Amino acid sequence: MKKSISFCLMALMLVFSATANDGTIKIDEPKADKDIVDLAAGTESLSTLVAAVKAAGLVDVLKGDGPFTVFAPTNDAFAKLPEGTLESLLKPENKDKLIAILTYHVVAGNVKSTDLEDGMEVETVQGQKVKIMLKDGAAMVNNAKVVSADIAASNGMVHVIDTIIMPEM
Repeated sequence: MKKSISFCLMALMLVFSATANDGTIKIDEPKADKDIVDLAAGTESLSTLVAAVKAAGLVDVLKGDGPFTVFAPTNDAFAKLPEGTLESLLKPENKDKLIAILTYHVVAGNVKSTDLEDGMEVETVQGQKVKIMLKDGAAMVNNAKVVSADIAASNGMVHVIDTIIMPEM
């Protein structure tokens, strides 16, 4: 479980390559030759996610075989958190809480956008479920909008989201 959590978190960090002026994520080319962590590490708009994955000790897990599907929050998504929240989560004494939040963004398996159905619930690696909603041509994961979907990695799939999703604590 701990290894799966780490892998999921890393996948979240490595999905995005660039943010366009309109706020959407622009992927220059398919990155299926890179794992989730390497994708995230090479994407400036996912640098906060990468830092969080490192702080949580999940890098090795997210570099694992998978497959994993990661709902990867952008730097702007982290910036929406209340002031001081991110800094607090990155402290060693809050590592368990950070792991819970990051693994809530990861699903076991390779889930493409075409697999999503309105109203479906999907269990995360963290253990709780997220709800998928399809509205006005956009997919939502709980309260987060998918801004870039179906980014293939060698060990799974990444969907970039605009908001951090929070499990019940």
